[in-house]
Parts: sequence; C-alpha cells; structure tokens
Amino acid sequence: MTNNPLELLLDNLELRSPLCEDDRQAILSLPYALKSLAPGSYAVREGEPPTGCGVLVSGFAFRQKLTGDGGRQILSIHIPGEALDFQNIFLNVADHSVQMLTRGHLAIIPRADVQRIARSSAAIGHAILVNILVDASIFREWILNVGRRDAKSRLAHVLCELAVRLDAHGLADHMGYHLPMTQAELADALGLTPVHLNRVIRSLEVDGLLNRSKRDITFPDWERMRDIADFNDRYLHLAVQESSEKVAVGA
Repeated sequence: MTNNPLELLLDNLELRSPLCEDDRQAILSLPYALKSLAPGSYAVREGEPPTGCGVLVSGFAFRQKLTGDGGRQILSIHIPGEALDFQNIFLNVADHSVQMLTRGHLAIIPRADVQRIARSSAAIGHAILVNILVDASIFREWILNVGRRDAKSRLAHVLCELAVRLDAHGLADHMGYHLPMTQAELADALGLTPVHLNRVIRSLEVDGLLNRSKRDITFPDWERMRDIADFNDRYLHLAVQESSEKVAVGA
C-alpha cells in the first residue's frame, strides 16, 4: 500500500486523462478514511443514499444487481486503483450494490468533496467523466457477452478483459494473473450455472488456451484466446482521451 492511497486513484485517472501538477495535488489532498473490508462486505448497497466514494486500494470488488427472487448478475469486476462509486456522485440513491470479492482496503472520500473537486477543475471533472463513460462501455460489452456469445467465448472474453486491465495497471505478469473469483461468482458474471462453467473451463484447458494452478491462470496462446473470445480491447479506451478544450486549442 502506498503512503497516500489516493496515488492509486490518480494513476488510474491519468491512464486516460493526464492532469497538471495542481490538479494532481488537489486529488492527493482530498480527505479520506481508510477502511478494511472482508470478502462479501458491501462497499455500496442498493437502496441506500451514497455518502462517499470508495477507492479500491487493495483487493478486488464486483458490481451486482439482484432479481426479486435473489438471483444475482455480476455486472463488472473492479481492480485496485478504481473508484467504486463515481457513478453515484450526483445521484441520491444507489441503484445497485458493490461487494468485495476479496479482503481489501478502501479509501473513502466524502461525496461532497468529490462533487466539489469535479466542479472546481475542468480537467478533473473531465477525468472523472471519462472514468464513468469507460465503466458504461464495459457494461455494454458485458451485455453483449452474456446476450450473444456462446459459453466458451463468454468466459474467454472476461478472462482476456481482466488480463488487459490488470496489465495496464502493472498488476499482471505476462498476461497471467491471480483470478480472485470462485466458480459460483464467475458463473454469475457469465449467466451460466457453476456446472456448465466447470465444463467450459476444462474445454479451454484441453484446447491449450488456459493453464490453471489453483486460481493463478496463464494463457499459453494469447492470440488464439483473443480469437475464441471475440476480444477487441477498443471498449476499454486505454488511449488518452483529450478534452474538447484541448482539442480546440490544438486545432
């Protein structure tokens, strides 16, 4: 863990939207409370008014919705450095939940301070907006994944996405990483039963596309894995996203 956990948030924002030194210092100066959470703990709970924005300092989390009879759909997975509740900084009630996949730490910034800094700096507001829009792009891809891809492609796609996102943050090792999910959780992200998911995992292993050692996974043939997954990382928008102001100045 870094001396100032908000350095992770800053690194995440600057991945797509570089900031000047004054803006960097403004983010690092935000007040926060560090909180330790156990696996399954709620970082955001549906139906409650949001009071703070949690930055994932360590561990992994997932976004979810529940049906009336308790069925769960996992909507996205979140990695260290990501803000878990930018989506609710201007909404009065949370319409979904975020829970911890693993034990981890959150740096919780008061919502009023996130609103203030987003309004006071156009560059920071732009960086936060880009972050929210990328989350929306990932949601769209996950809808396509669950709705239109077959089971093998669904699993391969989510595994490829995590590899690319973790690699962009320096958290993957040659496209291998520790997958912090049970088969039940992964099944709920893919709209499959755990039994069906287990068969799909074994199929990828037999095809030489996936190696597992407990929960550590690697990809023996990354290009074939991408093909099976129908994976194009365009929707992750990993290039710098220029603001309209910068584009106008450069025109």
